[in-house]
Amino acid sequence: MAGQPMLKFVSIGRDMPGKREAVARRDDFREIHAEFADAKAGEQASRCSQCGVPYCQTHCPLHNNIPDWLRLTAEGRLKEAYELSQATNAFPEICGRICPQDRLCEGNCVIEQSGHGTVTIGAVEKYLTETAWREGWVRPATPLTERPESVGIIGAGPGGLAAAERLRRAGVQVTVYDRYDRAGGLLTYGIPGFKLEKPVVMRRIEQLRAAGVSFALNTKVGADIDFTVLRAAHNAVLIATGVYETRDLQAPGSGARGIVRAIDYLTASNRKSFGDRVPEFDSGALNAHGKRVVVIGGGDTAMDCVRTAVRQGAASVKCLYRRDRENMPGSMREVMHAEEEGVEFVWQTAPRGFAGDPVTGVLVRRMRLGAPDATGRRTPEPIEGADYTEEADMVIKALGFDPENLPVLWGEAALEVTRWGTIRADFRTHATNLPGVYAAGDIVRGASLVVWAIRDGREAADSILSALDADARAAAEQAAKTAAE
Repeated sequence: MAGQPMLKFVSIGRDMPGKREAVARRDDFREIHAEFADAKAGEQASRCSQCGVPYCQTHCPLHNNIPDWLRLTAEGRLKEAYELSQATNAFPEICGRICPQDRLCEGNCVIEQSGHGTVTIGAVEKYLTETAWREGWVRPATPLTERPESVGIIGAGPGGLAAAERLRRAGVQVTVYDRYDRAGGLLTYGIPGFKLEKPVVMRRIEQLRAAGVSFALNTKVGADIDFTVLRAAHNAVLIATGVYETRDLQAPGSGARGIVRAIDYLTASNRKSFGDRVPEFDSGALNAHGKRVVVIGGGDTAMDCVRTAVRQGAASVKCLYRRDRENMPGSMREVMHAEEEGVEFVWQTAPRGFAGDPVTGVLVRRMRLGAPDATGRRTPEPIEGADYTEEADMVIKALGFDPENLPVLWGEAALEVTRWGTIRADFRTHATNLPGVYAAGDIVRGASLVVWAIRDGREAADSILSALDADARAAAEQAAKTAAE
């Protein structure tokens, strides 16, 4: 790829890789965007204004050195660009696909704010990493020297895997424990293939295995292995379980058949994509085919559900959200994709109950936005006399996730949690109140973005390495002192 000069944002407009037509993509779970060609990636990277204070980097949780790898891409120095991008991110090919760039790096691009259209950072990052995989530049994180210490990581999601990669690169022996039969957490079983194709996740996990990371799958802490035993087996333990307790609706009829949790629904769909036998899907309980589907919620999980239902052949798909479009927490890009694919959004509505068992409808209350609350968001309030029934054969609850009660599940009452149920950990070191036990990701900060979990996992790994180094120095000093005596 020939090199190009920078600062071309005035003469070259913003461009994205081709997007498959909605009619075609409704029938499969493949990613909807193509990959940049070499020339187009270099051209779009050359639009970067090379800011003295790069807001894109500042607003990236990982503080990726975005301007520099954009410049290297524009100059055709792709291997250097990839090496720079992966220096701060264990999984750039995943972040390039699923990060909400419109709210992070691209949303804070200086040329976007000046009216020239943001640099397509995510698409260039995806291009770089896919080029690196094809060219064989992605290598397992094998250490130069091995260390005797071992670390147990509970949870094989993005936070746990990021920590495992960083610890293994330093030579530490790492075992990752996870309740599922495949590693990846929500990357594997939560996020649909049209956003993140599963081979992308699996090849990264195989890289970690090749680097020497051990996986203990189908292993529930507190049931298959005691937390005390696990602690005794390792020099340090990192809790990176994520949050899996679904928020529920306390409304009349909420226990009816046909009302399902988003995590169960998405997991069943993703298991089918692996070719697994899924009785709940095959029976129709977790399959939207031919059904009038109503999804309740306004976050990214709700968007995953509505777009999955479309691909399963639902008769109709509607999304109920209690606020308006401008106050929706999910990605606006995802809302746009969903609308293109035929999803209907019913703004400022909230369920007050359900009809039938199996469910035949959602009793809906229309809402309006009142005065702002303590966070500045306007509070939804019901409109009296404006209730109606939304017909439905399947209702998916996508209201967010809370932490499980780990002290009870694991029989470790001494593990401190916050009033929200998240693990209490030092925000700098990620250390909990238990010696040698750390926590990172959603189980500490609450349900959040994959990129934040990756950052937390890397930071926790660094803290663990510092503690292991301190212990090794103390042991060496004690041994020297004993020998001298």
